[in-house]
Amino acid sequence: MYSTGGVIAHKGWMYLAMALATVIPGMAQNDPGPRPGAAGAGGPFAGLNANEKAAFAAARATFQEVDSVSGSLPGEAGAGLGPTFNGNSCAQCHAQPAAGGTSPAPFSPQVPVPNPQVALATLDGANNSVPPFISSNGPVREVRFIAVDPTNRNSPLDGGVHALYTIRGRKDAPGCNLAQPNFGFQLANDNLSFRIPTPTFGLGLVENTPDAALQANLAANSSQKQALGISGRFNTSGNDGTITRFGWKAQNKSLLVFAGEAYNVEQGVSNEGFGNERSAVAGCIFNATPEDHTTIGPGGATIPSDVNEFAVFMRLSAPPAPVTQTQSQSNGQSLFNSIGCALCHSPSLTTAASPFTGMGNFTYHPYSDFALHHMGANLADGVEQGGAGPDEFRTAPLWGLGQRLFFLHDGRTSNLLTAILAHFDNGGQCTTLQRQDTFSDDTNGNVYQAQANSRFCGSEANAVIHGFSNLSRSQQQDILNFLRSL
Repeated sequence: MYSTGGVIAHKGWMYLAMALATVIPGMAQNDPGPRPGAAGAGGPFAGLNANEKAAFAAARATFQEVDSVSGSLPGEAGAGLGPTFNGNSCAQCHAQPAAGGTSPAPFSPQVPVPNPQVALATLDGANNSVPPFISSNGPVREVRFIAVDPTNRNSPLDGGVHALYTIRGRKDAPGCNLAQPNFGFQLANDNLSFRIPTPTFGLGLVENTPDAALQANLAANSSQKQALGISGRFNTSGNDGTITRFGWKAQNKSLLVFAGEAYNVEQGVSNEGFGNERSAVAGCIFNATPEDHTTIGPGGATIPSDVNEFAVFMRLSAPPAPVTQTQSQSNGQSLFNSIGCALCHSPSLTTAASPFTGMGNFTYHPYSDFALHHMGANLADGVEQGGAGPDEFRTAPLWGLGQRLFFLHDGRTSNLLTAILAHFDNGGQCTTLQRQDTFSDDTNGNVYQAQANSRFCGSEANAVIHGFSNLSRSQQQDILNFLRSL
């Protein structure tokens, strides 16, 4: 069943609700909700020198620029929007609780604005309809199709992003007739997988964490992890074999790749990392490519591209600041560790030497191991990215969670307790699907042909969620309070 209210719609959600009722009967705990007060994020890393902080400020301004097709519209000086797009500014989607964060919403204590994707549908004369899974109160979303043809049981898998909107009808895109995808058809056939924006605060620390440190952290406490059914592995780059760590499935290697992909996929701006237009149909191409590029000035002086500036903004940003803990929050932190949450949501990691002041050999607190873990059929999205399978996701960093408005990769809920319980899955033993085997949609029985070996397992978090269920209600509330302090 799908909801148009923005809190979603997921295959097998009703089955999950019934399963959870057996895990934690009579739930009376309450999510404290997004924390009010200052954002505690969005600024430069505290140890930077004056020149580095100035570079951060300039990069943040670029991150906030608004794009139009050719940069000719008032207030929309950035160029390259389209032919398809989900947003027209990085900061439009990465807004909560400050520029660089995640999806905004009207109920934010810091940035109380409606989902900007609603107004974007017809901005500047664009001829788009708002898809039924986008709402003013719901999260910013990108959408992927699971299968190429959801009506064909032998259809190959898709997995790609299909942008919400096109530039058709915009006053700066005369002659473009590119239509939107038929989202109603895809929705009726349960063929959609959603993603919400990931926060970008503190990511320079993540980028500069050595592979060896991540590997040692994953190997730590191995007996305790094994007893709880936790394993995990890293997604890696097909180019150099090193650990990739950005994105919901840790599919991107670096902040430069992360920024370049997003600029091309989310805003339709071709760039030095992704130099070709998506949906490059006749009548809808208005600029030379790459649209975003390093500018060469007099005497060979260069001005960095937007993508490079986006990466600088993320690389030099400060991590989110937690609040001073109450006794309940302190109790919750101890319980978070004792029941095994911290085995995947690792509290601390340390960077390598850094060219940026104060960021080298720095211990930070992301609450993530940046590894992939099997999360079971209830969270599986049918999408493979890099080495990540359809039910594998990178451990979501929890720093800054206290001010997030939507949870899980698809933004299906605004309730932290619901998000915790969604980690539970009655799946069972791991199975490997061969190329000619099948992947089944839990809701309506549609079956898709797998295009490569895919491994499905029950959730690695099952035992931890059982541990959570065995706590008293006040102890469970302490964990919720702790998480909202981050």
